[in-house]
Amino acid sequence: MTGCRAGGVRKPRPEGAAASAWRRLGALLLAGALAACATKQGEVVLLPEAGGAKTAVVIEQGGRTVVLDQPYAAANLTSRGPDPYQADAAKVQATFGPALAARPQPPQQFTLFFVEGRDEFTDASRRDFDGVLTEIARRPVPDVVVIGHTDTVGSDALNDPLSRQRAEVVRRALIARGVPAQDIAVVGRGKREPAVATGDNVAEPRNRRVEIFVR
Repeated sequence: MTGCRAGGVRKPRPEGAAASAWRRLGALLLAGALAACATKQGEVVLLPEAGGAKTAVVIEQGGRTVVLDQPYAAANLTSRGPDPYQADAAKVQATFGPALAARPQPPQQFTLFFVEGRDEFTDASRRDFDGVLTEIARRPVPDVVVIGHTDTVGSDALNDPLSRQRAEVVRRALIARGVPAQDIAVVGRGKREPAVATGDNVAEPRNRRVEIFVR
């Protein structure tokens, strides 16, 4: 390997059993020297998931396989394969702090519900609307997708425009509170994607909704 040399003082070569022992010792020293010269090529750390969900990463390198399945389990990737170790929050912050700070925030989803047959918020959703604005304000360059839905009462010809109208209500409300119009995309899905599966002509309140994705 580049930069790795095994060397030392030349000694007289022993004979017999002493020679065999000397060769074994030399092999051990050489193996140790080569192991010490393994070149670090990268590092993998398994970060804890929000809510404590179980995750795992399988690393295959240089004919070796290592499984990281606990929070902050880690491995150095070396020229001799993965070398596992246990990291902690402090080490991760010290090593990867700038990279972690630069990550985009994970998307957030909100659902607002509507009065049957109308493009008017329910009272509870009118109050929940402020939470959407708070999340948008946290993001330096927000990207907002608004998707309107209906229940299964009525035809597609009725529900398609109604779902779009509901999404437009949310869009106009966001613009009125200072969200740039160009940051908001609007879609109407009619009754095609119910939150709760029902038959036709079922007035299910949980399907009369607008989903808002803030990224």
